[in-house]
Amino acid sequence: MLIALDKRGSINLPSTIRKELGLESGAHLDLQVMDGGAILLQPIAIYQGIRLGKQGLQKLAEARQSGTTSMPAWLTKEMKHAEVDPEPEIS
Repeated sequence: MLIALDKRGSINLPSTIRKELGLESGAHLDLQVMDGGAILLQPIAIYQGIRLGKQGLQKLAEARQSGTTSMPAWLTKEMKHAEVDPEPEIS
């Protein structure tokens, strides 16, 4: 499939490819330049980190100690798909 760079160096992925990969506006792609100059684009999911203040950390510690608090459904669902970040490659 032939595509062209625009004046800013951007490319447009054809809608058939976006639909096939389930990509929507705002999706993130990892770009790698392979040996020989081939370009590899892979869709990636970025999950926002959760940051807690002092009060939030205290409530979390209390909840863990009580053993009676359940996780919110959305978090339980996300945790089923959680993965460990791979170690970065060192060149």
